Amino acid sequence: MSASRRQQFKWQVRQAGRRNPAVAANLTQRDHPKSRRGVGTRDMREPFAPPEDWYEPREQGRSYRIIVQPPGVGYRHVVTPAEVRERLAEFPAEFIRDLDVVQFARMTRKKQSFPCYGMQWGTTLYLYPIEDTLTEHFGQPPSPLVMNESRMFGGRWTDHGQGQWTLTWTKAAIRDFYLNNILIHELGHLLDDRNSSYTDRERYAEWFAIHFGYSRSGGQAARRKNAKVRRRHHAT
Repeated sequence: MSASRRQQFKWQVRQAGRRNPAVAANLTQRDHPKSRRGVGTRDMREPFAPPEDWYEPREQGRSYRIIVQPPGVGYRHVVTPAEVRERLAEFPAEFIRDLDVVQFARMTRKKQSFPCYGMQWGTTLYLYPIEDTLTEHFGQPPSPLVMNESRMFGGRWTDHGQGQWTLTWTKAAIRDFYLNNILIHELGHLLDDRNSSYTDRERYAEWFAIHFGYSRSGGQAARRKNAKVRRRHHAT
């Protein structure tokens, strides 16, 4: 595909997101606590204050590679390299032609102070581990946007009082969340070569994740069906 056709294709994708008023209205809400994602940048001049390991862009024509780091004590990676490759293979080649690396990042003590599910930086997508128990702890109530997004994929919120909340996942739900939300959200950032502000980049990536992740993987109907299958399975 020529450069002009790629630009036209990206413009059509952006316009489709803007024409969806329900998505656009939902994405203007503020996240408190913030969504656990790093916005990242495609600016190649920024490897000197790295938020993560920096990877130089590959030679043109070479496929992306996956690098797996140990998740860290008390944490786990919730998807596999094979699952990531399988999911990305569902996209047109134009979507991943600029992708160089997918890194399964490690959790460190420093990163625990600003936890993150995923991040895009340069031509790399980073996926972070979560607690080995699959239960996340928050020191303030989630916003409706954050709560609804995680519930869409099967996350279960519990209010413990005094501002303490937990978000609990099943293995199937967190896998679905990463493959059909986090990974797709960060890919949206990689493809976004127009927006520069935090708000605009998040709005586009959120729309991209809903349209190409949640909706394309079946939406609510598919997840309700899966939930029923799990309930019948556990009842026997």
